Amino acid sequence: MNLPLIVLLTVLNHLAYTGSRVMVSLFAIHEGATPLTIGALMSLFALLSMLISVPVGRLVDRSGVFPPVAGAACAVFIGLLLPFAWSALPALFPAAVAIGTGFGVYFVVLNNMTGALGRPEDRARNFSWLALGFSTGGFFGPMLAGFSIDSVGYRAGFLVLAAFPAIALVPLVMRRHALPQGHRGRGAVSAGGVLELLREPRLRAAFLVSGVLAMGWDLFSFALPIYGSRIGLSASSIGVVMGSFAGATFAVRLVMPALARWLREWTVISGALFFAGGSFALFPLASDAATLIPLSFLLGIGLGSAQPMIMALLYAASPAGRQGEVVGVRTAMLSTSSTTLPLVFGALGTALGMAPVFWAMAACMLSGGWVTRRRRRRA
Repeated sequence: MNLPLIVLLTVLNHLAYTGSRVMVSLFAIHEGATPLTIGALMSLFALLSMLISVPVGRLVDRSGVFPPVAGAACAVFIGLLLPFAWSALPALFPAAVAIGTGFGVYFVVLNNMTGALGRPEDRARNFSWLALGFSTGGFFGPMLAGFSIDSVGYRAGFLVLAAFPAIALVPLVMRRHALPQGHRGRGAVSAGGVLELLREPRLRAAFLVSGVLAMGWDLFSFALPIYGSRIGLSASSIGVVMGSFAGATFAVRLVMPALARWLREWTVISGALFFAGGSFALFPLASDAATLIPLSFLLGIGLGSAQPMIMALLYAASPAGRQGEVVGVRTAMLSTSSTTLPLVFGALGTALGMAPVFWAMAACMLSGGWVTRRRRRRA
């Protein structure tokens, strides 16, 4: 299993995932849902991932990747077919669970496979290429969702997105014997539970900063469709704005394989937090797509640059034979954020509007940048 094929699988499934989040949000708005209801839907995308990511990581470490990754593709496919078969607001709830859980498993498996490739000094570069695949899917997914809604409607739009995880199953089945098989014996695997991983200072620091950055991703994915609808943007315009964010993550990750040879991980992470915090502070001042597009692009540069460095730090600090479990712990933390924060954001947005939510996130990001700057100096 080589890196280009892993990146292709990432593109196909992340496109379906990001497109589905936009499609679900806008269809719920079309059906008259409140921000709190939309927040609940966005939380369901991550609910089961929060609970199963660590067991999935352990399963990958022990038994290999084909069973979980094939099941993940099927779950995403079925989840996207549900709103096509039953085009109503209640169908979005089980659809969100299936799509989000399937992609959460994919996320654990693909990161584990990437970390296992090549030499240790190649990991930052390899994770940069993987992140580039996520950015490509994130760029095309929201725009495809928006244009599908405006051209063929919501019901057919879900069917369009369902084609991509189905396509991804083909190379998976054809190359299943080339997939990593895992450590079937216990000799190559160090012992210990999740709490032991959290006691490791290097892992704990990477987990915490990863959680802060995940909050920014969750806020943007949740709040932008609501904010865009409130200022009168069409579905296509909202898709373009979200696509500009993904385009920025693509652009910055395109140069990250080269920059990874010259910049230390904590230097990139600190700068990313400052960049993202400044961008969030300006969002409530935007009132049209022409202003939101460059702001989303700037935010994408900030948030997009940090992920490859975080994954390289986590993999390097992982105990022997437990890399999949470490990725599972990180995914569980991200899923916890994605489950709880949309509910909080939805409640605050309903009561206070979106501006205080954006400014609170800006303060959190800037504070995180100051803390990581001190850690960078110590490193």
